[in-house]
Amino acid sequence: MKRSTIWSGVVLAVLASFLFISGASGSDSSDDRSRQHGHGDNPFTHAVKMVRDGRKIFRHDTFGNEEFWGGRLGLHRVIAGEANGGSGPGIDPATAIAVGLKVDSRALPKSLRNALRRGKVDLRDPATTLALLELDAVLGIRGKFDDYGNISSVGITCALCHSTVDDSLAPGIGRRLDGWAARDLNVGAIIALAESVAPFAELLGTDESEVRAVLNSWGPGKFDAALFLDGKAFGPNGESGATLIPPAFGLAGINLHTWSGWGSVSHWNALVAVLEMQGKGVFYDPRLNDSGKFPIAAANNFGDVRNDPDLVTSKLAPLQFYQLSLKAPKAPRGSFNRRAAKRGESLFAADGQAACGRCHVPPIFTEPGWNLHTPEEIGIDGFQAQRGPEDRYRTTPLAGLWSHETGGYYHDGRFATLLDVVEHYDTFQNLGLTDSEMYDLTEYLKSL
Repeated sequence: MKRSTIWSGVVLAVLASFLFISGASGSDSSDDRSRQHGHGDNPFTHAVKMVRDGRKIFRHDTFGNEEFWGGRLGLHRVIAGEANGGSGPGIDPATAIAVGLKVDSRALPKSLRNALRRGKVDLRDPATTLALLELDAVLGIRGKFDDYGNISSVGITCALCHSTVDDSLAPGIGRRLDGWAARDLNVGAIIALAESVAPFAELLGTDESEVRAVLNSWGPGKFDAALFLDGKAFGPNGESGATLIPPAFGLAGINLHTWSGWGSVSHWNALVAVLEMQGKGVFYDPRLNDSGKFPIAAANNFGDVRNDPDLVTSKLAPLQFYQLSLKAPKAPRGSFNRRAAKRGESLFAADGQAACGRCHVPPIFTEPGWNLHTPEEIGIDGFQAQRGPEDRYRTTPLAGLWSHETGGYYHDGRFATLLDVVEHYDTFQNLGLTDSEMYDLTEYLKSL
């Protein structure tokens, strides 16, 4: 190639880069005119800022809930242990990781990362847990420390239940994976360790021992968000009322984002931040005034909560924006049979034999619009549907399905494998699938 041709290519590349950067930074004339006429900043610049702000909120914001988790439950004292000014034996890193808590390796100093690789860090000392909290390295849990380095409270963030790590440094320690369902996190067991669960006992009209028993019945990867609205700790079959923690990725374009159709991403964020996480915010939903369906919520006026100052509402927009930016992760190479998946795709299509695509419409893999169905339509009981406002179940988005297989499928994990799900629909809808066709369809689901 001639030198002049090479030089021309370089010039064009630099020019293209300059034009792209100029556009992204808001320097083109149309955006300048827009600002002069009061139409706001360049939308690209605004979008980047929203994502950054939303990520910070998702990972680090407690919405002021330290007053509850530390002040009323005393969780920080249990974490610290008696040797560090708290109570009991304390919670060491090994125990914390065993109940599903994760450590962000990028929040650790290089010296500490190297020490962990060499096995030179004492993972059986609660003081190490406190050091990790002071570095803000524990996903979803933020400690408050006084001027003397003593932990004084603790709060929780969205990342507690909706993030994990890639285990790149050690099991439970690695780079953050935001939006992933924390399917090995035992939320109930962690809360049950608190010095006091009296606030829950008072709310539910029972004693603390019963509350701890209920919390410990949830198991890994589950949380009962409806318990503190309707008081139903167990279903008619005697099993826990807790449901699987869902992923928070792949939600863009999807209506009604919760298993029983509570509302949009922002609605659910507000409900969880104020009612479940006990943040200081404002939440309004008059459906919770229904004392027949939501006796706990109605008795406590959860349908109209007002806190001043409001530490939640101003954060809902960037938080939602960040969540909608989280794409579902692609299935790893070699994790499914490609030829079988290709055949399964034809079965899955809206006009295919299984016709899954009529409801799970690609590429969002749920209905583009009203995405709720009655229990009768999907062939299961209505217990969990009736704990929501619409008495229906949401059509689950399927992208990234492979990443949250731990704990089973459906809202409560009733189906252990994807093949179990396919067999359920084959029987319920009389699809007439052969064993090989069910295998192909399962491999396609694994590929999404």
